[in-house]
Amino acid sequence: MGPRTQAFERALEESTGAAHAVAVSSGTAALHLACLAADLGPGDQVVLPSFTFAASANAVRYTGAEPVFCDVVSPLEPQLDPSAVVEQIGPRTKAVLAVHFWGYPAAVGELRALCDRHGLRLIEDSAQAIGAKVDGDRTAGTVGDLGCLSFFSKKQLCVGEGGAVLTDKEALAARVRSLRSHGMTTVTWDRHRGHAETYDIVELGFNYRIDEPRAALGLSRLPRLASDLESRRAVARGYRERLSGLDGLELPFDDDEVDRSAHFAFPVLLERREERDAVREQLQERGVQTTW
Repeated sequence: MGPRTQAFERALEESTGAAHAVAVSSGTAALHLACLAADLGPGDQVVLPSFTFAASANAVRYTGAEPVFCDVVSPLEPQLDPSAVVEQIGPRTKAVLAVHFWGYPAAVGELRALCDRHGLRLIEDSAQAIGAKVDGDRTAGTVGDLGCLSFFSKKQLCVGEGGAVLTDKEALAARVRSLRSHGMTTVTWDRHRGHAETYDIVELGFNYRIDEPRAALGLSRLPRLASDLESRRAVARGYRERLSGLDGLELPFDDDEVDRSAHFAFPVLLERREERDAVREQLQERGVQTTW
């Protein structure tokens, strides 16, 4: 966590508009630390979508808190439904975890207002959505109290493995920085420069540090992110134009959401399992990877 990591964090702050970006070892580490910084623990409940990747719920469970699964809007809009969230809020609810699935923005503006009314933390899982636009022209991960990014090899900004926590709150950023490196009061880079002779460990922390080579790679790739996202959007528009109107196939989300999405994946919905499996097999024969 030397000069390249610090430069990468500053570049992420400038790119996303977040006051603080804390680089970590993975997107899952980012989610875990965000949950800890939100003071989640045994007895607490967190509302999150039932349609998500396992890491969203796992990060809640790592803290001892209980995931409360909530319905999404529809199969064609598989994002957390704010009206359904209201029904899941109870006396033990402490946070809402919104997921920008496939890179498409969730309704975090509505969820932010809902959390404010009920005194809840809002955490954004933006692991698939770096660069997506939410709540007007804001960046995914900057509306909630904490936002989580992933730089895994399949992501839009990939360094092999890595992640970051975004927040506008200095206290939350300081907690994440402490937790990512064993709760140590100084890090190796500080001691190398003679800024400290030793260190203390003030809380139970983790080895969730990103390394300098991955930070350097992220720093070199970040200036290309905007153009890379525009390329993805152009491909998505092409797919939507060519696939629209086909019998038995539906396209989630609306055409007007293409320019707001970061397009981690291009989702399609088929009527029957047999058709889905046949399409996947034929795509695989052509070298196109799919999942379900």
